[in-house]
Amino acid sequence: MISTVLAFLLTLGILVVIHEYGHYRVAVACGVKVLRFSVGFGRVLWRRQATPTSTEFVLCALPLGGYVRMLDEREGDVAKDDLSGAFNRKPLWQRTAIVAAGPLANLLLAVALFAAVHWIGVEEPKALLAPPAAGTMAERAGLRGGDWVRASSTDGQTWTELRSVADFRWQVTQTAMQAARLHLQVSTSDSRSPRSLVLDLSAVDPRDVDAGFLKKAGLGGLASEPVLGELKAGGPADVAGLRSGDRVLRIDGKPVVDAAEIVTLVRASVVDGQPRAMQWQVERSARALAMQVTPRVVQEGGLTFGRIEARPGQPPVMVSVQYGPWDGLLRGFERTWDVSALTVTMIGRMLIGEASIKNLSGPLTIADYAGQSVQQGLPYYLGFLALVSVSLGVLNLLPLPMLDGGHLMYYIFEGITGRPVSELWLARLQRGGIAVLLMMMSVALFNDVTRLLGLH
Repeated sequence: MISTVLAFLLTLGILVVIHEYGHYRVAVACGVKVLRFSVGFGRVLWRRQATPTSTEFVLCALPLGGYVRMLDEREGDVAKDDLSGAFNRKPLWQRTAIVAAGPLANLLLAVALFAAVHWIGVEEPKALLAPPAAGTMAERAGLRGGDWVRASSTDGQTWTELRSVADFRWQVTQTAMQAARLHLQVSTSDSRSPRSLVLDLSAVDPRDVDAGFLKKAGLGGLASEPVLGELKAGGPADVAGLRSGDRVLRIDGKPVVDAAEIVTLVRASVVDGQPRAMQWQVERSARALAMQVTPRVVQEGGLTFGRIEARPGQPPVMVSVQYGPWDGLLRGFERTWDVSALTVTMIGRMLIGEASIKNLSGPLTIADYAGQSVQQGLPYYLGFLALVSVSLGVLNLLPLPMLDGGHLMYYIFEGITGRPVSELWLARLQRGGIAVLLMMMSVALFNDVTRLLGLH
């Protein structure tokens, strides 16, 4: 719990500092006098000011944001000698640059973080898929247990190498949001029997693309070698003569390529409440052995099924994903662009009802993921930080009053008409913006709570 809170505060602190520093740095470059650079709100915990006329840097008690306060005639009297440093006296292009600098700083931070992840390298599961459930999209496409997804394409001509299951799932999610078809090149885990197939995502409703979408599509599981792990002493597997480390080749004459298939066949071995003896063929010390296994009948939750008291499967096959300096930087730009585009698309479709508002997350989910990523290691935390930085940058560019995008909207109006938005309309838009933001925050917090309670 403490590590989660600390990870959340660290995440928020980094993102706020970078965002506000973007505003601050460009404001100074444009000759605007910056009065205060604040991280957090409320009571001041720490303060530093080199001279009485220089910028005051403060750290406040409520670390849920920050701000840069600039000299501005609209917020109070400005001495005649300081008028040249007032924000409102600056040309339109400079005011626009200052406001846009915050979100752009977050996006540039994301590029650097994604690049760093690619330079450091991470261990990720190989894109070896578990058998898809019957009737799912993956099963209809022809995917089979043990398939290694090697590359993908949206047009069947230009192919993108998939170096891990994370790459594969990202491509599926992006394509599903576009309701398009995804071409795949797959083979067996040992690179044999290459073939091409099409995952038809054109009929997917974007509102269904949520955290559980991949599982519903039959793409949620990873292949696991059909090797037996720990056996319970005296259990059906132990009594039948099975041993830990046995590789299951066939069950009742059916070839077994994934541990999930063992579980499925064993559970289905009970007919009318009675166990059925199963004929197993396993490999042990390079020898093929045949044996008969009779599962135990188990009743749970109103269901009756078989169990052999053995744990099938092994950890997923891992691959090292790492890039050189230039390729890593390019991947950083590409991933930032892709995540930004997906975020904008998702927000747009939520607004018109084509995507579920359950996709909107708040501080509790961010804190939870921050804690998990810290425990996984530095590259994973940097990747998480990059994702949140993109979200913050894109969110702040939305044309909503109270956000940077709202101010940019005012400047577009000023650039077109040659006059600023009137004070009356500014006040009205501010009130409307506050209402929209409060509604979004309420929905995000509700989603956080229901997600943590397992109700989503």
